[in-house]
Amino acid sequence: MSTTPTIVLVHGAFGDSGMWKGVITKLQGQGYTTLAVANPLRGLESDAQYAATIAKSVDGPVVLVGHSYAGAIITRAARDASNVEALVYVAAYQPDEGESALENAASHFPGAKMGPGVTFSFEHEGEPELRVLAEHYQDVIAGDLPTEVTDVLAVTQRSVTVKALTDKVSGTPGWRTLPSWAVVATQDHAIPGQAQEFMAERAGSHIVRVAASHAVSISQPDAVADLIIEAAKSSR
Repeated sequence: MSTTPTIVLVHGAFGDSGMWKGVITKLQGQGYTTLAVANPLRGLESDAQYAATIAKSVDGPVVLVGHSYAGAIITRAARDASNVEALVYVAAYQPDEGESALENAASHFPGAKMGPGVTFSFEHEGEPELRVLAEHYQDVIAGDLPTEVTDVLAVTQRSVTVKALTDKVSGTPGWRTLPSWAVVATQDHAIPGQAQEFMAERAGSHIVRVAASHAVSISQPDAVADLIIEAAKSSR
């Protein structure tokens, strides 16, 4: 069994695993095995169980990385995967027990542009889901990326159930028992930088602040990969 951690990457809402491309390239160049989870985006508990299953399939230690809504997923999944040794939050929610992903962003901090008029809702099998309107995608999600890139991201985004974003974390959050790191995207219009800062400081995370949009893993993949590598080296 390898003692070098495998990096398990979990994307958030309104994106897909392609967001990790530049991060994966750097991690692999540094000799790290990586896995990118296709997040179901159906509900916090089931999404977390899926991520935990992927982590547990690894024969060796894991660094679990979550972007955006997936911060809530790794917070919950870490309890069920005993080989997870560190958590890395990338422009992500870090909810406490009894909080939803949206708890500390929508209610307490200014600057979020996500909401009515920016997203549209539809129902699938009786469950309401959300997508970001294409004309707002660049401003809200990826303001530091060129239009030709964000036009594609807006089309390829995956929708998320309202349930996933409003489900509350049950039990002790992973960041209370595991070391954690956080990339705070200071120009984020989806999860305000102040909200990210508050949650990361509350968790005692090692924080790196990057002048980037919510799509920081695409616009500044080296900064994200460098923090993941720091977490991997510290957990060995």
